[in-house]
Amino acid sequence: MGSLNRSRTLFSTAGGGSHHHPLPLFTRAHQIGALALVVATFLLTRAVDHLSCPLPSPSLSAASAAALFDRAGALSWPDRGYGSHLDLKIYVYEEREVDGLRELMRGRNDNISPHACLKGQWGTQVKIHQLLVKSRFRTLKKEEADLFFVPAYVKCVRIMGGLNDKEINQTYVKVLSQMPYFRYSGGRDHIFVFPSGAGAHLFRSWEKFLNRSIILTPEGDRTDKRDTSAFNTWKDIIIPGNVDDGMTTFHGSTIVQPLPLSKRKYLANFLGRAQGKVGRLQLVELANQYPDKLESPALKFTGPDKLGRTEYFNHLRNAKFCLAPRGESSWTLRFYEAYFVECVPVILSDQVELPFQNVIDYTQISIKWPSTRIGTQLLEYLESIPNEVIEGMLARGRQVRCLWVYAPETEPCSAMVGIMWELQRKVRQFHQSAETFWLHNGTIVNRDLAEFQKWRTPVPLP
Repeated sequence: MGSLNRSRTLFSTAGGGSHHHPLPLFTRAHQIGALALVVATFLLTRAVDHLSCPLPSPSLSAASAAALFDRAGALSWPDRGYGSHLDLKIYVYEEREVDGLRELMRGRNDNISPHACLKGQWGTQVKIHQLLVKSRFRTLKKEEADLFFVPAYVKCVRIMGGLNDKEINQTYVKVLSQMPYFRYSGGRDHIFVFPSGAGAHLFRSWEKFLNRSIILTPEGDRTDKRDTSAFNTWKDIIIPGNVDDGMTTFHGSTIVQPLPLSKRKYLANFLGRAQGKVGRLQLVELANQYPDKLESPALKFTGPDKLGRTEYFNHLRNAKFCLAPRGESSWTLRFYEAYFVECVPVILSDQVELPFQNVIDYTQISIKWPSTRIGTQLLEYLESIPNEVIEGMLARGRQVRCLWVYAPETEPCSAMVGIMWELQRKVRQFHQSAETFWLHNGTIVNRDLAEFQKWRTPVPLP
């Protein structure tokens, strides 16, 4: 109370009294200060207004597409939260380092080879792993890693009978419980690849254990089939499908070459099995009505009439537009294959998610048509597009299709380089989970106050 009274006395004495002249309320210094405050407020308001105004979104014109590459032709990622250059460290778990991890890669009897899993839609699980093992961004020290990669070939292993669904689930849980760094972050800095239409649902308990982890998948929204989608636009990354290696070389296909538009027999084609799906059945019916415009041959993948890959790509290249309807899930490999036979992909899948959308404007290189309006109107629309417009779309697609290729980092542009940029954007300076705690000196401890270096496996999972 004494100090408060002293303050009041000082204020009273300075403010005026019978023996002192009162000081002016606003001196020249006060006036200058007030004017400066008004100017600063005005400038700050203008700056905030500019920040709140939406910026025009760039389209992938020929100029902006070229801007994705430097003078040497290497992929040059825009600095939009990515950084000016790639600078990250990824720890790749060894298959014998964690009990059970090898089973997720080779099956319960250790009889499935990685080579057998390279082809097909699940091939990206193997390719991404093998490329990361050789990557310059790999670190052998967990303590300095920004991210952790957990290799598994479970889609292939399941298809080939190496593990059933129950065994996959149990083995994943066992593996994760042996990873202290997974618990450290609650899985936030751990990367998993699920390359098929089922996505992370191959691991039945993904929602409990991987709901914070980074999932690499070509599969987007699956809420049309399941209550919960395993894809989250904030943390997960859409990756390209696994196109046949013979079609994805930078200097031309080793299987077939694109045809000039003038020599293509059909306006459009659909190469795929109907699978009882409404959209696909509608395309087959449309092809029966207009066989001179839309080709949709019956595809057989087994038996004496099996369609070989050369014959398949010969069909695919013989149309101006390659139709890509959804099948069991929202994505289809035909979307990516279309770029290598140089026909314009027409997406007929409303929930599809596409890779690298922060840098690619897909309106410039593809068409998306409502799946509920498959019919003669679609063919009439495609027929109305001039050849010079189609040529422009193909040219822009030629510039970016290297991003669909799972090639070594020595190549200037590849799917892996794109994925690295996207992973760099996911790196966090700070990690936490419900099971980690920290002290005043930065020491990380568990609920028993044991330091992180002293945690013993198995550890409780988040």
